[in-house]
Amino acid sequence: MGISPVLWQFLVKWLHNSSLFPAEASTISPYTDALYFFLLLMTIVGLILVCALVFGFSIRYRREKNPVATQIEGSTLLEATWTIIPLAIFLVTFVWGALLYFRIYDPPANAMNIYIVGKQWMWKAEHPGGQHEINALHVPTGRPVQLTMISQDVFHSFSIPDFRVKREVIPGRYTTVWFEATTPGTYHIFCTQYCGTAHSAMIGEVTVLTPEDYDKWTKQSTSGMSLAQNGERLFASMGCNACHSGSAAARGPNLAGVYGSKLTLTNGSQVLVNDAYLRDAILNPSEHVTAGFSPIMPTYQGQISEDGLIDIVEYIKNLQSNYRVQQTQMTSESNQAAPPTPVEGTTETVKP
Repeated sequence: MGISPVLWQFLVKWLHNSSLFPAEASTISPYTDALYFFLLLMTIVGLILVCALVFGFSIRYRREKNPVATQIEGSTLLEATWTIIPLAIFLVTFVWGALLYFRIYDPPANAMNIYIVGKQWMWKAEHPGGQHEINALHVPTGRPVQLTMISQDVFHSFSIPDFRVKREVIPGRYTTVWFEATTPGTYHIFCTQYCGTAHSAMIGEVTVLTPEDYDKWTKQSTSGMSLAQNGERLFASMGCNACHSGSAAARGPNLAGVYGSKLTLTNGSQVLVNDAYLRDAILNPSEHVTAGFSPIMPTYQGQISEDGLIDIVEYIKNLQSNYRVQQTQMTSESNQAAPPTPVEGTTETVKP
């Protein structure tokens, strides 16, 4: 960073204790702060230089000493100097900022994924293990965490200042950001995009725990079913297994192991199957017809919530074989084929 680590820590802690700067609580924080202070330093140096020149020239060329204006010829060296030096500083800043940007928005392959749904005026966090939180988020230290975020209504912006994390949360589209927390504690969550009358109340807390405490929290906070298990139930209840059974006669493509692969569509293009593609294929199936299949899938636009879409996406991501899909399908078919059972004392019948 070009500065003594001891001096750096003193500067950051002094600013934080003075309530002038948020704490550094993630691995990316020192890098963003270094760029920020570099920009601040360059701004101060530029300000001092300009003010010194204005002051010096106003004294040297004041009217009393120069009653007749002095003609000053241009200097190629001077012009080249004040062009090349600022250009070099701007290029350094650009490259530095670009490298930092890619570092922030390119999560590690081993990052744990947590879904965030923004809605007026609350944040909902959904962990793959089935833990659900409102205006709260629990994460462990020393482990990369990717947030996959979407809005259920208007534009929001998810911000954790102590982690130097800020990302727009947009309706109809997943956005992602990642961080790795370093210090156990409680940190603020803000919405930094005006989203309506109660925008200022759209806040929350991140609780950073040690790995051991985080494991205890996940075991105590589970709802009993993971997102993938909820997705499996929804997948079956909506009749998706009737077409996506994986059999040779299936009317829809095989979904087992499809996540992370490339599919060829009927228009000849290839797409990477990720969270965004799966979500859009459920809502707009006619635009994502797999080669070799007919466009018979109905749209589920308006029939399934963002939470339900997350469950199904998580289910498909973890689907590695069609055994349970086919078992569920056979159970559904047998229930439909079985005759209704009369209920004693009434004229009603019940399906088995």
